[in-house]
This record gives sequence, C-alpha cells and structure tokens, in this order.
Amino acid sequence: MIPLNQRLKNVSKYIIGDLLADIGSDHAYLPIFAIENNLTKQAIAGEVIKGPFEASQRSVAEHQLGKVIDIRLGDGLSVLEDSNNVTTVTICGMGGPLIAKILNEGQFKLNNKPRLVLQSNVQSSAIRKLLPNLGYTITNEEIFEEKGHIYEIIVADFSEHPGTMTEQALKFGPVLLLNKNEYFYKKWQHEKDALLKIKSNLNEQQHATRLDEINKEINLINEVL
Repeated sequence: MIPLNQRLKNVSKYIIGDLLADIGSDHAYLPIFAIENNLTKQAIAGEVIKGPFEASQRSVAEHQLGKVIDIRLGDGLSVLEDSNNVTTVTICGMGGPLIAKILNEGQFKLNNKPRLVLQSNVQSSAIRKLLPNLGYTITNEEIFEEKGHIYEIIVADFSEHPGTMTEQALKFGPVLLLNKNEYFYKKWQHEKDALLKIKSNLNEQQHATRLDEINKEINLINEVL
C-alpha cells in the first residue's frame, strides 16, 4: 500500500466514478493510492515533462498496476481522449492561475462533465473566477495546513446553471466562508499582515493607485475576519 501525504489524502476523499485523470501526477502517487483503496477502478496520470513521466512509469510498475493506470506524456488536459469516460479530474500542487490556465486551454476535453478536484497552493480565486464559464459550480472546499503550508481544495461539479459569485466568494471561497476554521483565519490574517507591511512602505503621492488596491484588499479581509 502506497503511503500518501495528508494533502493528497484530503484530495482523494473527493474522487468519484470509475476513471480518474490526475494531471501533473507527481510519481502517480494519487492514482496508485486511489486504485489500491478502491476509490476508482482505472486512472490516467498525465505528465508534461519526461523526467516525472518516467518516474510515474516506475512507480506504477513497482505497484504492478500497469493494466489499470495509464501514464501519458502531454500538456495539461491534452492527454485525455474523447473516448475516455473520465469521471474525476484532479490537478494538484500548483498555483491557482496555472490550474485555471490548464482548465481553460483544455476545456473541450471536459465533454464528459467530470468532477474537478483542484488543490491550489496560492491564488485560488483565479480558479473560482473561471469555473462558472466552464459550466461548473463549487460544491465543496477545504482549507488545511501541512508542514507549515496552508492549502486549499476546490471541488466543482458540472451544473446547467452555475450562477455567479460575489467578490467575497471569489476571493475567500463560497463554502469556506460558511465554514471558517483556524486555518482560514490564519491564512487571511497572514495575508492582511503582509498587505499592511507593503502599505507602510508606500508613498501616498507616488503610489496612490496601489494604495487604493491594498486598502480595498484589507477592507475585504477585515469583513470576513
């Protein structure tokens, strides 16, 4: 049984259906764990760089799962084929803007309307802004800490009427706002302290526009803390 860090274990809770596609798979740890724990029946592990692609191949071979995990070399969602009946797509361990870019560029590969489980390290708002344009609604979110880093997971499912989100929901997360935990407060207090530090080094005349932006950010944070 493959050991998995808490970050990817948290992601694995949201896998549904019989075919997982893990994009940027990092040694195929998540697909291996998902198969071994009967969370899914088959998996595709996508890698864009040859080194990680070969590392994933080795991991899958070591666990003798070559018949049920397909390692593919390619950029983002381009590794998926129309015939693949993908039920969950996971993209983990990247910044929000990069995850949003991968989804936006590969959106025509989401015809099967799979669940999206997206674990971003920073700037999750970029993902939230994009999801309604793809026809997806956020159905769950999670914020947690591991080894001194705070991570967020966004779970989104296809919806005929995805609706829109408020500025607060886009920034902080519609589900996280309803379930604020210690990590939510820790993250946003840290963000606020960083903004106050930047603000203290800016000149009112020279940096008026940037100061306005920072004050707006601080006010938004103050409203939720």
